[in-house]
Amino acid sequence: MKRAMFYSSSKDGTVTCKLCPRNCTIPLGSRGACRVRENRGGELYSLVYGKPVSMSPDPIEKKPLFHFHPGSCAFSIATVGCNLFCKHCQNWEISQASPEDFPVEDVPPEDVVRKALQLGCHGIAYTYTEPTVFYEYVYDVSAIAKKEGLYNVLVTNGYISEDALREISRFIDGLNIDVKSIENNFYSEICGAKSNDAVLNSVEVSFELGMHVEVTNLIIPGKNDSVSSIRRLCRWLLGISDEIPIHFTRFYPHYKLRDLDPTPVETLEKAREIALEEGMKFVYIGNVLGHEWENTFCPNCGGVVIKRFGFSVSEINLVDKKCKFCGERIPIRGEIHSPYKGPDIY
Repeated sequence: MKRAMFYSSSKDGTVTCKLCPRNCTIPLGSRGACRVRENRGGELYSLVYGKPVSMSPDPIEKKPLFHFHPGSCAFSIATVGCNLFCKHCQNWEISQASPEDFPVEDVPPEDVVRKALQLGCHGIAYTYTEPTVFYEYVYDVSAIAKKEGLYNVLVTNGYISEDALREISRFIDGLNIDVKSIENNFYSEICGAKSNDAVLNSVEVSFELGMHVEVTNLIIPGKNDSVSSIRRLCRWLLGISDEIPIHFTRFYPHYKLRDLDPTPVETLEKAREIALEEGMKFVYIGNVLGHEWENTFCPNCGGVVIKRFGFSVSEINLVDKKCKFCGERIPIRGEIHSPYKGPDIY
């Protein structure tokens, strides 16, 4: 166990977790909503510190991060737990699990970094479930990784307190934040959260702090696919920056939403069209293997500056991070690994 960060204790032995907007008040011997933080003796402890249920080298494009160290390999880790309860979660077997459901061996932070280096990875991604709930583990791993020259990225729902986000920003280089909808009622109906205020704030604060930010919006038929909602989302994001990449991804039936059909590709293409109409420069379609809009196009001349197939980068047409056809600057953070199809993990 590891004593948690971001909580307060009361004289009666209860603790209040302040890691995420839930602010769970936790009696002695009980756990917070995420199931992985427990009140023991009036102090809050993480039950998943050093206990990953998944460790795997992945292409950074899988996160998805398309403008961050293109073609690089991220050593990806996750523990059980999440602070949202999304009915469509594709990793629900681990995100909605408790620590005792998956007996695992301890992997201390220094061993995570060592494994990443041994595998030739360029960075570490905290992903698959929600890195907020294994915050202390992320904090310690990322601090060591930073010293070893590895990048750190969060693939997150953004449901985190601003204080915790600002604290860990010293080690985090990039984030893909899943903005599930611009509508609050989607979060209450589908995700078990009161609102999306904290999520939107996480995008704004992360960008303000200088971390690389990309946004994913999984479009679910009949739930968050209205033209008005998509347009509102794009206008809000445009108010932060027109260069933040947004990924409209295809829903497939999972968990408690198995009765729905996959998202029509036409819906994703319409979302992309709306985003471009509103002025966003880098708009992608995901979960549709081989789709043209997996590629990065120059917003000035329309040339393909990064060509992809799935999670593999096959062609780079950039010179000093500028379009080689017209010289337009393309916002890319970090080193470009070009061309990079990757080893067997791809």
